[in-house]
Amino acid sequence: MINSLFSLFVFPGLFFVIFASLAFEYADRKIHARMQNRKGPPWFQPLADMIKLLAKDSLVPEHADRTLFKLMPIVALAAATASIMYIPLWRSSALYAFDGDLIVVFYLLTIPTMSLFLAGWSSTSLYSLIGAVRSLTQLFAYEVPFFIGLLGPCILADTWSLSGVAEYYTKTPAMMLVNVIGFAVSLTALLGKLEKVPFDIPEAETEIVAGPLTEYSGWALALFRLTLDVELFVGASLLAAVFLPFGFGLPAWAAFVVYLIRLLMVVALITLLRTLFARLRLEQMVNFCWKYLAPAALLQLVVNLCVKMFLK
Repeated sequence: MINSLFSLFVFPGLFFVIFASLAFEYADRKIHARMQNRKGPPWFQPLADMIKLLAKDSLVPEHADRTLFKLMPIVALAAATASIMYIPLWRSSALYAFDGDLIVVFYLLTIPTMSLFLAGWSSTSLYSLIGAVRSLTQLFAYEVPFFIGLLGPCILADTWSLSGVAEYYTKTPAMMLVNVIGFAVSLTALLGKLEKVPFDIPEAETEIVAGPLTEYSGWALALFRLTLDVELFVGASLLAAVFLPFGFGLPAWAAFVVYLIRLLMVVALITLLRTLFARLRLEQMVNFCWKYLAPAALLQLVVNLCVKMFLK
């Protein structure tokens, strides 16, 4: 009982996820700054921002749906944090692994976006409503390529369990090379899920202030910002487990170090992409996802099916 509570709330549970998420937000901002020839923030900046927001009052607009307005940040953070329990981190088996846990992770990672939409809609602000609609529109654009991109490695591994996928590619590391297209598709779609440039259309501060979060302040805004950091950490962990599953057979301390290196590689690639490209318009983003990302993901699916038939 005590071990289970420790795993859920301390390590590798809630507190570890929160502090790791803040650390990788710092890494993202620091790498982004250096790529732009800037110094970047100090190491404690993400934590300082969080503490500052938590110390401020959380105001609710007069005509907002108060229940939804206050509930959505909590739901978003809870869903994003819970998903880490089913992803293998530095061990080939997740904390609560079962056959089909990939579907649960997809479901949990969709909830923060839906919460963001409901948060913007419940605030009754015009800017928030526009940002909320954009957020939901993006969801229908990137979610299918993201799902299909991650489905390819599962087909080769013949399992819907993330732990099973990690174990399969640990035993047959050469097969990781087959999934290069799927990795590129999933990485690009993850940018949309995280609403980072070039897919930061819902926020678009030069157009609609802060999008769905325009009316948020204090602890509620802090939880939403923390949710985005947790999604970055969880998304990077998911891609690292599916497409870069190496280091699982090492001793615990060495496997943990390799895990952090894999995460840093994924975060660095995300930062590179958001540094290189400018924001797209909403219809450009939708066209890009359905004309290019979805066909590329289907191509990866066909390649994996052919490889599986050949191996049989």
